[in-house]
Amino acid sequence: MVLDAEDVFALGPVAAVAAIRDALAGGLDPDGDVPRSVIPLVGGQGLLMPSEAGGWFGVKVATVAPGNAALGLRRINATYILHDSGTLTPVAILDGVALTTLRTPAVAVAACLDRLRALAASDADGLRLVVFGTGPQGEGHVRTLRAHVPVADVTAVTRSGGAAPAWADRHLAADDAAIAGRVRGADVVVAATSAREPVVDGNLVRDSAVVLAVGSHEPSARELDGVLMGRATVVVESRDVALREAGDVVLAVREGRLDPGSLVAMADLLRPGAAVRPDRPMVVKTSGMAWEDLVVAVAVYRQRGGRL
Repeated sequence: MVLDAEDVFALGPVAAVAAIRDALAGGLDPDGDVPRSVIPLVGGQGLLMPSEAGGWFGVKVATVAPGNAALGLRRINATYILHDSGTLTPVAILDGVALTTLRTPAVAVAACLDRLRALAASDADGLRLVVFGTGPQGEGHVRTLRAHVPVADVTAVTRSGGAAPAWADRHLAADDAAIAGRVRGADVVVAATSAREPVVDGNLVRDSAVVLAVGSHEPSARELDGVLMGRATVVVESRDVALREAGDVVLAVREGRLDPGSLVAMADLLRPGAAVRPDRPMVVKTSGMAWEDLVVAVAVYRQRGGRL
């Protein structure tokens, strides 16, 4: 079965978030994943992301080409191959870019869904969002958030600003003085950029806010500063992966602002009675793991008529 981008996106953000939460609640252990292989290439990087769980094996083959933007081409390309674990027979090939676009915000929202619902319950007007980055992940996070909680206002931020995208109420340049007030008033801040230095001033984020950071899986790149990481409850997919790959975490630990022992694994938040302090910001820092692609790919395959 060949599943194109339209097939993948047809799953929708609600089902994608449910697939992530159900997998973790069912006992999937993110630390059981094989670490991704990163292969230096002439034009960028190649990534291999294999995972096996729940009777399925899948692998994503992806490339990251930083120079493609200047050529009018996609920076990231990817293909996903899904197999039956019993026979190791391939059953589906999926558009890997669409799969990544769908699952990345699904993971972030799955990790903080209870906090988001609590915020929404306290504000009848809906949540206020500030989104750094107007690419597919910025848009995808807004779409996924809207599918789960009411949203009142969205501010998009990029280096140069410009016309507001269809999913935002306004689009500000990074040096606009109005950004500080928007961040101070935000319930949710999304960092979905290719930046290598912080784009969010950690002093501005309110204590009740949720911050979703998804921009990089490199230990030398960050979107969030050490001030915010030190103030916040930091939720990660896997402690080991975060300490190896997530620059936002690695650099804050190196600066002495973040205790690595304080990191909260997102699977722990789905256990009965789990809670995080409501008087501290909640940061969800994701690096992207192969098990996430697998469980969402299986959900897409099943929805499109694949065997159970």
